[in-house]
Amino acid sequence: MPMGETISITLAPDTLRAVRESVEAGEYASVDALLDEAVHALQRQRREDAERLDDIRARIRRSLDDPRPPLSIDEVEAHMEALFAQTRDERRRA
Repeated sequence: MPMGETISITLAPDTLRAVRESVEAGEYASVDALLDEAVHALQRQRREDAERLDDIRARIRRSLDDPRPPLSIDEVEAHMEALFAQTRDERRRA
């Protein structure tokens, strides 16, 4: 594996303690390995967040573009009550 660039960082005391404890406990081979995994986890979380946000935006767009007339509050409440009742029934059968 190619060598990376050496940098200097300052960590809060509690963060530094957690990092050292994880390495000393053998959870990671080195501070470098821990930080590498942390950065990858952050990147993965950002990708997942962006995908969720894209999905939410797409659902909102589909809703706004839906040609059907809007539901009244009574219709929404009736639909929600039916869904809740269905869920209760399914849980009782489980």
